[in-house]
Amino acid sequence: MYQVQSKNSYRGYEVKKAMKIGIISDTHKKVKKAARAINALINDGAEFIIHAGDIVEIEILEMLKESGVRYVAVYGNNDAHLAQHHSKFNLVQEPYYFRLANTNFKLMHLPFYLIPDADVIIYGHTHKSSVEFVNDTLFLNSGEVCARNKPISEWAMLEIKDNEFIVTLYRRTNKSDSIEKQEFNFKREENE
Repeated sequence: MYQVQSKNSYRGYEVKKAMKIGIISDTHKKVKKAARAINALINDGAEFIIHAGDIVEIEILEMLKESGVRYVAVYGNNDAHLAQHHSKFNLVQEPYYFRLANTNFKLMHLPFYLIPDADVIIYGHTHKSSVEFVNDTLFLNSGEVCARNKPISEWAMLEIKDNEFIVTLYRRTNKSDSIEKQEFNFKREENE
């Protein structure tokens, strides 16, 4: 099994107003690529990790759990077989609403619920990264970790600040050691 670094110092994330949240999706059977993405996010300070579905391999859930970083993972259309492990991991059904860093989130795999009823809407399934900020709502798809539709593995980091979202998209070309980063900044209304 591939090792994921552990970071046990982030337990009080619920009360923080600023936070870094790692986002991955569509890992499918690519355990090594998932480990690389999770490790890169943890190395860059992720305090929470979100998996937007199509996890496929239980080893990926084990990596998330063993990382020491809090996480949530939503079932994708290729994850029905993981239901038998529901109580062992932090698996949820879509759409799943939750709150982190004084921010309301909606998490899903399939992009069927793309209505602005949360501050941040995270989805997967399309295998295409997308970052849009419309009427103070951030719509975010981190792309595909598995590099199935293109020879590039993708993931994202969302940094939440009092009045700003900073999104960093990560891209790694297959067989390359270099990771490219692209940053997007969005001003938002002050959250109470």
